[in-house]
Amino acid sequence: MNLTVTPGTDYALVRPEGRLTATSVPRLKQAVDQLVGAGSTRIVVDLSGTEFVDSSGLGALIGGLKSARLAGGDLRIAAATEPVKRVLKLTNLDRVLRDHPTPESAFDGD
Repeated sequence: MNLTVTPGTDYALVRPEGRLTATSVPRLKQAVDQLVGAGSTRIVVDLSGTEFVDSSGLGALIGGLKSARLAGGDLRIAAATEPVKRVLKLTNLDRVLRDHPTPESAFDGD
C-alpha cells in the first residue's frame, strides 16, 4: 500500500492506495497519530485509490476517528471505491463513516 499524507490549513489529507489490510494498517495508524499529535485534528481519508479494506482497515479508520474526535476534531472519508463502500455497508459502518463525494466536500458546512 502506498500512503500519501498532505497537511493542509483546513484539513489534512491521507490517501491510502491499494489494499488496506492488516499488513498496511500500522502505516495508516501512525500517519493519523502523527497528524493528531501535531495538532491536525481535521482529517480526510481519501479512499479513491483503496481497492479493498478488511476488518483491520476498518478498525484503523474507527481508531483514527476516535483519536481525532478526542482531540476535538474529526476524521471523515471521501471518494470510497465500490468495494470499500460495500464493506462499509455490510458492517453498518457507513452510518459512522459517511462517505463524501470528494475530499474537498468532506468538511463543507463545518
